[in-house]
Amino acid sequence: MISTQVTVSPQAHQDIRRLGRGAKDALGDFVRRLRADRTNRALRVLPVRAAGDNGQLCTAVLDSTRMVLLLETEENRLTVLALREGPLAYDELTRLTVDINPVSGGIELVDQAEVSANVVALPERPEPAGAPEPDSPSQPTLNLPVRLFARFDDATLTSLGVIASLLPALRKLTDARQLDALLAHNLPELTKDVLLALHGGMDPDNVRQHITSQWKADEQVDPHDWAQAARRPVSQVSTEDAAVLDALGSSFDAWRLFLHPEQQRLATATFKGSAKVTGGPGTGKTVVALHRVRHLVDQLQPGHTRPLLLTTYNTNLAADLRHRLQLLGGPELLRRVDIKSVDQLAREVVEEQPSLRLGRPIDDETALNLWHTVCTEAGEYEFDVEFLDSEWKHVILAQGCGTCAQYMRAPRKGRGQFQRSQRVRVWALVEAYQSKLAEAPLQTTYAQIADQAARMEEHRMSRVEAQAHYKEERGGLDLVHREAGSGMWLKPRYQHIVIDEAQDLSSSHWRMLRAMVRPGSNDIFLVGDAHQRIYSHQVVLGQLGIKTPGRASRRLTLNYRTTRQILGSAHGLVAGETFDDLDDGVDTLDGYRSVLSGLAPQLYRAPDWQTEMRTVATLIKERHDQYGTPYEAMAISVPDGASATQIALVLAYPPFSIPATQLGKDGPQSSEGVRIGTMHRFKGLEFQRVFLTSVSDGQVPHQRIEIHRLSNPQRYRQEEQRGRSLLFVAATRARDELVITWNGKASRYLPRDAAQQAVNAADLLAGEGPPSTSAA
Repeated sequence: MISTQVTVSPQAHQDIRRLGRGAKDALGDFVRRLRADRTNRALRVLPVRAAGDNGQLCTAVLDSTRMVLLLETEENRLTVLALREGPLAYDELTRLTVDINPVSGGIELVDQAEVSANVVALPERPEPAGAPEPDSPSQPTLNLPVRLFARFDDATLTSLGVIASLLPALRKLTDARQLDALLAHNLPELTKDVLLALHGGMDPDNVRQHITSQWKADEQVDPHDWAQAARRPVSQVSTEDAAVLDALGSSFDAWRLFLHPEQQRLATATFKGSAKVTGGPGTGKTVVALHRVRHLVDQLQPGHTRPLLLTTYNTNLAADLRHRLQLLGGPELLRRVDIKSVDQLAREVVEEQPSLRLGRPIDDETALNLWHTVCTEAGEYEFDVEFLDSEWKHVILAQGCGTCAQYMRAPRKGRGQFQRSQRVRVWALVEAYQSKLAEAPLQTTYAQIADQAARMEEHRMSRVEAQAHYKEERGGLDLVHREAGSGMWLKPRYQHIVIDEAQDLSSSHWRMLRAMVRPGSNDIFLVGDAHQRIYSHQVVLGQLGIKTPGRASRRLTLNYRTTRQILGSAHGLVAGETFDDLDDGVDTLDGYRSVLSGLAPQLYRAPDWQTEMRTVATLIKERHDQYGTPYEAMAISVPDGASATQIALVLAYPPFSIPATQLGKDGPQSSEGVRIGTMHRFKGLEFQRVFLTSVSDGQVPHQRIEIHRLSNPQRYRQEEQRGRSLLFVAATRARDELVITWNGKASRYLPRDAAQQAVNAADLLAGEGPPSTSAA
């Protein structure tokens, strides 16, 4: 018997999530039975009405309380369009309006009764007999509500992608509250995307450029061809039957399975060389990278090797990538992929050379203390240790400067003016620093390891290229004796490399990665965002042999994680700054928007740190006790380790007694309790509620950067931008609620009227303040 193919539409998947675990289990069992036997009478698959030239809408029974709407377009091929439960399930399913979107070509549906229940019709204005003409001076002025989308005619809205059956309801919307209520229901994604953009102030031309063009079908859409519509990726959570059952599980969110059309194209496209994807927080860059890995593995020849590398900048994020990739593709996918942080990868490369003595890597604080020692012993006090460490990492090691002469010629773009005599003195300090590292016990830095690994891989690739050239000259014959004599079969280390959080990799990392894969089709695929750069690793990829011209560089602009209210506030933190596009171009957040709505960020001002800590503890306990937010879903950002310890103690003792755990470089130290960490530790994480503390003048940004305001304006601007980026990253970790607190004077990064908007923390603790609005 031929197995029936079953796919699940994105809107049906939203129904599954809304109805809960019982619906997931019931649909999972239904899909298995349907695939096994399409004629099973217990499923009660009954026709409802024809759809177009080659489609048939049907209903089917899941169990005693639940039903589904199916679309059958070909023999033994069905799509689950919607789920309903309760005594009115059949009536609700059969009244759904089902259409093919003329822009995307996807199958979309609208529940007109549900929509009507969530909009308020404008009252008809009666025109009494003998009423004056509208232009008459005696015409009374009426304060009538203004329709939200009155500026856009029907043709404009539908050409942008709004589903036509929704237009009558849209004409009745008069306020944002109604729009939010409407969007909270299960509408087609393209329609939601367009309406949010228009309501946010984007003009139709920009909507067409940034949104509609991304959804547009690759071919002419036939509004009567339901078979073709059902086969389009935009109509499916996944195109494979095995993934349908995965989609029904609770372990993997829908947004991690269903890709926006632009994400789908990026994940599956063929590029002549490298490709780059940028985008703000929450736009699904990592999701695209994971799906890209699965696509590339699907193209590999069968085997047991791992020719594909998936990497990022730290071990914690690498572990998360491994976990998420396993959820997406299972152990079969993991077996063909090497997943490592760049520093782990670099160390393994260096350790392949047994003659090299590696030494113990030191942390950043130890490295700065060693620079202090070097400067003190040399009597050199013109250069601060942060500058020396940065110069060594981002100029000397980044450009492979092994001699003073090479350093003299090294460009220092964006690092300010530097005289030749100053470079000579810096080089002397660098040599002294390296000598200190070489003393017993032998020490090293991660930057040194990366530089050494890059040199070794560049040498290895030069041998690969030389052998390939030698082979080509001799007619392409296998050179068994030559290759065996080299002690290894010389070939590139990887066929493909996929890189997440690309903005935080150094030039040495990029040199190493470039040398690990031969330039060619789909060699390197990277995702990142310069707005989220929290280290000083600013590089120009084109100068490192990673070129992403034209359509090989793409931007993602739709946020799936953070509410519009939080996103708007976070955007203000970096407004006015200029950010690179990980190359020699400029990147912006133009068109960046969210599909979610929620609370505006809340501000609290305190007279001192002790009051601020008690305020945060009070708010967290309220969120947990009154609104049921798990402590593990909340996080507190602190300026340093000492502050983390202090606030943990405040939380731990009565009257709060709140469990807490600190975020280390490998994640939380415990699985239970509120997460506490610096903004650096928040990178790559997300929480339901985020509390940013000590966002005070002198702390954010830290007052130590003021020493550079006059002496080194270029460095001052860099530190300012890095501080804004760090706060931007921390703020956008919040899904539902963002609370910002400070003591003393507010940071200049906050709005000018922040102090006036903020709740007085002392009043809150005294029980005199306004009630909390935390029920997100």
